[in-house]
Amino acid sequence: MAEKKKTKKNKKWIQEAKIKEGTFTAKAKRKGITSAQLQENVLADPDKYDEKTVKQARLRQTLVGLNKRKKAKAE
Repeated sequence: MAEKKKTKKNKKWIQEAKIKEGTFTAKAKRKGITSAQLQENVLADPDKYDEKTVKQARLRQTLVGLNKRKKAKAE
């Protein structure tokens, strides 16, 4: 039997991600809404949007959550 290799979780994944900053916000501004509103719209009905926008919305959701946890921890 082949053993499954346990891989370490990369805790620095976000630093290594190829992210074009501001693209999701720019999409929201073009629509005349905030990035938070666009995120909610996209996640509520992902079939209406292209795959890239859905991924950007999920990433924003993740990063906002991480930031909230970081702030709560600092208090």
